[in-house]
Amino acid sequence: MRAVVFDAFGADLRVREVPAPGPPPGGAVVRVEATGLCRSDWHGWQGHDPDIRVLPHVPGHELAGVVEAVGAGVGAWRPGDRVTVPFVCACGRCAACAAGDQQVCERQTQPGFTHWGSFAEYVAIENADVNLVGLPEEMAFTTAASLGCRFATAFRAVVTVGRVRPGEWVAVHGCGGVGLSAVMIAAAAGARVVAVDVSPQALELARRFGATACVTAASPGAPAVPPDAPAGRAGGAAPAPPARDAEEAGAGADVAARVRDLTGGGAHVSVDALGSPRTCVSSIESLRRRGRHVQVGLLPGLTSLPMNRVIGHELELLGSHGMAAHAYPAMLEMVAGGLLRPDLLVTRTIGLDEAGPALAALGSAPGVTMIVPSR
Repeated sequence: MRAVVFDAFGADLRVREVPAPGPPPGGAVVRVEATGLCRSDWHGWQGHDPDIRVLPHVPGHELAGVVEAVGAGVGAWRPGDRVTVPFVCACGRCAACAAGDQQVCERQTQPGFTHWGSFAEYVAIENADVNLVGLPEEMAFTTAASLGCRFATAFRAVVTVGRVRPGEWVAVHGCGGVGLSAVMIAAAAGARVVAVDVSPQALELARRFGATACVTAASPGAPAVPPDAPAGRAGGAAPAPPARDAEEAGAGADVAARVRDLTGGGAHVSVDALGSPRTCVSSIESLRRRGRHVQVGLLPGLTSLPMNRVIGHELELLGSHGMAAHAYPAMLEMVAGGLLRPDLLVTRTIGLDEAGPALAALGSAPGVTMIVPSR
């Protein structure tokens, strides 16, 4: 099969012919019809993920496709089935799995990290009966692939972990794929959303997906850039009055202070969808008393947190790590009903030959890039 391969961390990503996988016992091989380009793939390529222990390696963990073959013991799936998969593949047998918490499985595997991933024509998935999710015939593979990591992660972070309720203020720090998904989902849940990012283009997408207000955060060493005029909401939530440009920009001001000002004392829920010490601290400091911080973006190493504020304001600090396959139906139902539009997040589609340069340049374009191996 053709696959994107790197032989050393940070080295060139090249497309070449490699052996196709066979189905493991209890597992399946999926013919990849679409796979997303994600920040986690970049971290893996750079050597930041300890699960990648053997080189050469094929990245990619956010996928949808068709079952090509199944291993011994698989009962629920057959060749030809249309499927996607959570990026955390569970064992189905440990204590966490028995409790329904497959997203924190004690023996989890992750395509693109613990084994070769989906930047390829085929990918192997373990424990197929636990991890594969069937897709409606009408759902495009590019839409389905966006669910497995970013959208499903944001859905659980907002709905289940963050416990967002109608009328609450939600701040989303970082408007990449996870952040834009969180904006759309929170808006669909009836919340008022403040989106924070350094990119005016990303903030324009956030407005399109339902943000009530936006704050342009200055890049380190660079001035803030005022955003464009507000646009309409998306996701089916009731429209809210647009924020004024002067309120949105926050140029040269502290991000957390601007969020507190815009929300009348702070967000009820704040999500760090990027994963940096700066956005994590800003997210916590954006909260009102007894607010809830949800950490989704992976943080490099140890991070100093404003714990005096956490104690004094009785804040909740919550982690959120993907979503189990059994929890997908509620999300898929909202997608089928048009309340959620993950298809709108996909702003570019490329082939395998373009995947390497696109991964190296990740973050230079807003929205979600999808790789279609058959192109």
